[in-house]
Amino acid sequence: MQVVLATHNAHKVAELRRILGPALDGLELVAYDGPEPVEDGDTFQANALIKARAASAHTGLPALADDSGICVDALGGAPGIHSARYAGTRNDTDNLELLLKNMAGVDDRAAQFACAAAFVVPADVAGAVPREFVELALWPGTIATERSGAEGFGYDPIFCPDGQSGTSAELTAGQKDSLSHRAQAFGAIMPTVRAQLLGKN
Repeated sequence: MQVVLATHNAHKVAELRRILGPALDGLELVAYDGPEPVEDGDTFQANALIKARAASAHTGLPALADDSGICVDALGGAPGIHSARYAGTRNDTDNLELLLKNMAGVDDRAAQFACAAAFVVPADVAGAVPREFVELALWPGTIATERSGAEGFGYDPIFCPDGQSGTSAELTAGQKDSLSHRAQAFGAIMPTVRAQLLGKN
């Protein structure tokens, strides 16, 4: 059974294939090369569903998607759903540097990564009407005062997960895959994916 992964982000594709690993038994993840929808939802859950719906409609396949970002307490939850375009350039380094600049001199550095994983089953697979599912996961931590680490992507070099001694960019891929917001969200939704498509968890 094929499932389209609704992202053009090569980093996410590689990470999700690692994270899902054995849970993909019986399922084939295929890349999405269709148009990107307008992500105009006001929550991570809404935007994840927008992406999954678009990929499913374009391919006719069941679709998985996620929407994720970093939410900083002292900034009222920003960048939040705007994390990928925080600096206006859609460049990871620009986004990270702007966040560090906006946090300069701020004592409360609490933050959390958030990820919503969405799954859409089209009507011809689900029978009669499409089915939609979404799970939200949070990964708490703090914002570092400077970047550190060469692994990961996005805001990883300045995010210090609770319970860890460094940033998420200093974790190995295996460590991050067992802890991250994305791992938690997809771990929560995969039993539903397998139940819907394969009839088993």
